[in-house]
This record gives sequence, C-alpha cells and structure tokens, in this order.
Amino acid sequence: MSNETVKVALADDHRLFRQGLAEIISTIDNYRVVIEADHGKDLLEQLQIKDLPDLILLDINMPVMDGVDTCEALRQEYPDIKVLALSMYDQNATIIRMVKAGVHGYVLKDVETHELKFALDSVMDKGFYYSDIASLALANSLQPSQETERIANLNYKEIEFLKLICTEKTYKTIAEEMGVSPRTVDGYRDALFKKLKVKSRSGLMAYAIRNKVVIL
Repeated sequence: MSNETVKVALADDHRLFRQGLAEIISTIDNYRVVIEADHGKDLLEQLQIKDLPDLILLDINMPVMDGVDTCEALRQEYPDIKVLALSMYDQNATIIRMVKAGVHGYVLKDVETHELKFALDSVMDKGFYYSDIASLALANSLQPSQETERIANLNYKEIEFLKLICTEKTYKTIAEEMGVSPRTVDGYRDALFKKLKVKSRSGLMAYAIRNKVVIL
C-alpha cells in the first residue's frame, strides 16, 4: 500500500463503539477518520458538504437508513468510494444482502485490530476483503442449480477471469496472467457485472463461491 493517507468515514448509531473504532483507526498508519455519522442518511448528508472519503466503514443495522439502503445509494452516487460492512452478526442472509448491495468487504465488530488493518489494506489495495466466515456463508447460502443457466452462458475467458478474481491478485496482475491488456480485463469485469447481476468484485467472488466455480 502507498504512503498516501486514506480518508475514512464511519457510520454507526452506537456512538461509543464508533468513537472507539475511530481511536483504533487513528493508531493504524496511513488511515485518518474524517467523517462520523449516526446512520446512513446522516452519512449521505455529510458527504455532500465535506471532502469525500476513500473508504467507508458501514454498520448494517442502523435506524433511519440501514446499511443495505445506504450501500445501494453509495454505489449510485459515489461508485469510487470503497465500502466495508460492519456487523455484530455472521448471518448468511445479512452477508448476502450486503454483497448484492455492492459492498467491498464484510467484517464482524469483534474483529481484532490486526485483522481490521488487514481488511482495510485489502479493500484499498485489492478492492475486496472476505473473511473466512463470510466466504463460508456465501458458499452455503444458495443452491448452485439456481444459476446453472447463467454459468453456461459464460465463455472460457470469463470463467478464467472469474476464478482469478477470487485470489488476492490485482486486476493488473490478472491481465498479465491472462495475457491481455488491463482494458480487456475491465471489459470482462463489466460484462460479468451485467450477466451475473452484481455490482462489485466481492459480488463476483460470492457468485463464484456459491456456484462452485472455485472451491475455497
């Protein structure tokens, strides 16, 4: 990761937790909290008047506007901002909802500081972070047979790309490994977004896992 400071926004209705999280993030090199919000609506309002963050840590269960609705709004209005979901729970349905909304990663609120740093770095460097808990939940969430027809419509290169994005490789490295240009890889990604009806790299990973395109 570069030495450039990453601006972080926090959205969580539990103020003591949020303040504690802000203090923890302040101890991590190259990260600085620039926005604290009580819920999704508060976050979106602050984004209109303050410098945009690079990364948002977003609680799922909030009053006024929850994490799912907020994430969907962020994908529409601020697609370049990375979003890492925070939750007290590891329920499959909750993880799936956030992935479909376009979240880039998912961590539990009781995460250790070193894992939080790894999650932040992974989202910023690679565009995604999946804990073991989230990966297993996604793998067990849907029946593969539900998507058989869509898999059949993918060409060889798209399936190869789908497998590679489930690694920690960057898009640039994937392009080199596939022997194509970064622009071609972007084309594979955008085509899969459309075909598989997902909005993020983590969404593609979830699809690949639950349909056993890759086995973790």
